[in-house]
Amino acid sequence: MSPTDSPRDNLLLAVLPDEDWQSWCLQLEAIALPLGQVLYESGGKMHYVYFPTTAIVSLLYVMENGASAEIAVVGNEGVVGIALFMGGESTPSRAVVQSAGMGYRLRAQIIKNEFNRAGPVMHLLLRYTQALITQMAQTAVCNRHHSLDQQLCRWLLLSLDRLHGRELIMTQELIANMLGVRREGVTEAALKLQRAGLISYARGHISVIDRPGLESRTCECYAVVKKEYDRLLPKRIAT
Repeated sequence: MSPTDSPRDNLLLAVLPDEDWQSWCLQLEAIALPLGQVLYESGGKMHYVYFPTTAIVSLLYVMENGASAEIAVVGNEGVVGIALFMGGESTPSRAVVQSAGMGYRLRAQIIKNEFNRAGPVMHLLLRYTQALITQMAQTAVCNRHHSLDQQLCRWLLLSLDRLHGRELIMTQELIANMLGVRREGVTEAALKLQRAGLISYARGHISVIDRPGLESRTCECYAVVKKEYDRLLPKRIAT
């Protein structure tokens, strides 16, 4: 981990009240999150919540035949494992690292105790959960009603919002698994975006060249999700 990595690179940790931060910072454990790592499986018992700082985690619903589709992404704006403090202990989704990086984890009992105090942290986590539910619902609508080109633009923009740069390391096969479509469909959609001068794609590296162009090409789903996150979550404070 580089000297610049900090728990406060995660928005939720950055805006914790000082008293809670002083307690949590002693309990947070830095963790590398390599591409493809599974943080929890469908139905499995959760032992930690994860606060990504430079990594992005995909929440996937997996069918009995092994097919999967992404229902949400979590990056430096949020936390992975909301079922723990919502009282569920497990969830039917799977959490997989879609973009490698760093994060911090906190033991399950610590965050459950904090949530049960019914203080400012609980309200912060509930607002985040509402924003995440909005993303899940909008993803379902988008996958049903919008073209693959629009879905790919939405997915790229949501991922970019959770990264510091403009490049994603992502194979077409992995994108296809996220979107729940055939790899050939992703290839065709990516080529369209590349021919339009919006992205460049080579050997698993996607570089966004024209973000405003992506925003104009995507459906309304991206703006709906972003607006809700901006409305519900506080702005990052200086550290």
